[in-house]
Amino acid sequence: MPSQIRQFAIAEVRIGRAKPFGPGTARSAIDKHPVTVPLLATALGLVGDEQADLRHHGGADKAIHAYSAAHYPQWVRDLPDAADQFRTGGFGENLVVDGATEADLCLGDRWRVGQALLEVSQGRQPCWKLNIRFAVPDMARRVQATGRSGWYFRVIEPGQIKAHDHASLEERPAPDWPLTRVNDLFYKDKLNRPALAAFAALSGLPDGWRNLAERRLQNGEVEDWGSRLNGPKEAIS
Repeated sequence: MPSQIRQFAIAEVRIGRAKPFGPGTARSAIDKHPVTVPLLATALGLVGDEQADLRHHGGADKAIHAYSAAHYPQWVRDLPDAADQFRTGGFGENLVVDGATEADLCLGDRWRVGQALLEVSQGRQPCWKLNIRFAVPDMARRVQATGRSGWYFRVIEPGQIKAHDHASLEERPAPDWPLTRVNDLFYKDKLNRPALAAFAALSGLPDGWRNLAERRLQNGEVEDWGSRLNGPKEAIS
């Protein structure tokens, strides 16, 4: 069950532009920088922010990415040799969250952040670009295994957001589905049929997530995440 917190703080707001990233022709906007002026949150994200790979990033279901500041000290303890890499903004988040983690938020939660109303749409599924970002060959797998992935917000009501705003919980329609439970279902208890059926029945799920649950129920098989986690050959050679 999620914790009972009903508020958290926005320590930083960050945006970035797409640019070449790593080997080959890959591009990314993961390198986001803090801004101190208010930014308008729209249905497709913060004004001034970009996403390079629109097949896997951005869009209404991934309008704003949030990451908990509490995870950074944990990564430093886990990977001391890469400690200098673990600073806020490292995961390409738009919102650096102070006072909440994936255990504290549920799918469908609606939070008033500044003037905007945001809805928790899904957890982040880490990809191979994190391996390059942190110079840790299996970083994406570590993020997936730990559940320290961050999450995405939809923008239900556009409005301005700025650093040091507070987020207040307005609605929690799915209290049985904290993001930690979703992570466990996706990557640990992968073929729990009652849980998959309950998950697939939730309203407001992104199509990709509902389809994933329904495929597992129909086929009894789990997806191969290798391409997402390891990336193209030129990215890991």
